[in-house]
Amino acid sequence: MRRLFPVTDHTVEPTSAKSAPAGAREGVTGDREWSLDELADAYAYPAGTGAGAGAGAGAWLRANMVSTLDGAAQHDGRSQPLSNATDMRVFGTLRGLADAVVVGAETVRQEGYRPARAREAFAARRAAAGQAPAPAIAVVSASLDLDFTLPLFTAPLTPTLVLTGAAAPAERVAAARKAGADVVIAGEGAGADPARVVRELGERGLTRLLTEGGPRLLGQFVAAGALDELCLTVSPMLTAGDAQRIAGGPGVAVPAKFVLASVLEEAGFLFTRYRRGS
Repeated sequence: MRRLFPVTDHTVEPTSAKSAPAGAREGVTGDREWSLDELADAYAYPAGTGAGAGAGAGAWLRANMVSTLDGAAQHDGRSQPLSNATDMRVFGTLRGLADAVVVGAETVRQEGYRPARAREAFAARRAAAGQAPAPAIAVVSASLDLDFTLPLFTAPLTPTLVLTGAAAPAERVAAARKAGADVVIAGEGAGADPARVVRELGERGLTRLLTEGGPRLLGQFVAAGALDELCLTVSPMLTAGDAQRIAGGPGVAVPAKFVLASVLEEAGFLFTRYRRGS
């Protein structure tokens, strides 16, 4: 992996290494496998988020998505075929930094979500930041049409949250609570309000937020102006067809401006980060 932007000593290989045989170049600064600590530093949340941020005001919502060159976020309904091993390391790093992973009910069903696990590689970092050993999974759902017998709800290391609206079916709310989920009312109607989701989680001390989709949920966060950062992996693949984009649903009246923060590259995959513009 190498950093393309901003330009640092991770960007350009030493001159002597450029003429070396390919096998001898694996360890050079410009093109090598980064450690998980290096990835964690590269994807650190901004100062001011985390413990002590206060009343949700310091909550920061980042999204992590993958897209093909022709804009597809899924293949056969899943994102995994578009990924690679390095993308999965970034995926794991982003989870290792988050207080909570916010995900839509459809993605839970399609991707077979399980509880987040504690990883030794991030244990010291999480302990120093006052975080639980593993991030909570926070499922956003209006109907609560979820299988509450799954380990995601019955056996998580950190209790799973379910965010819904005040008008959600009472029997489904009861089923979620019986399974051990923490039900959070984050809207006045049947569904959760995206901006209120961020606020409610922040007020519970979950200020480092990560959403992994799906596209419908991400579209709702974008439309509500609640997204702070997008971590987008550009996969060097073409799929054609009519696959979903990374964000779906109604458009915004005025396009939201984001600013490029960093670009990493490996094997033709681009790992980009964009933050909300001023």
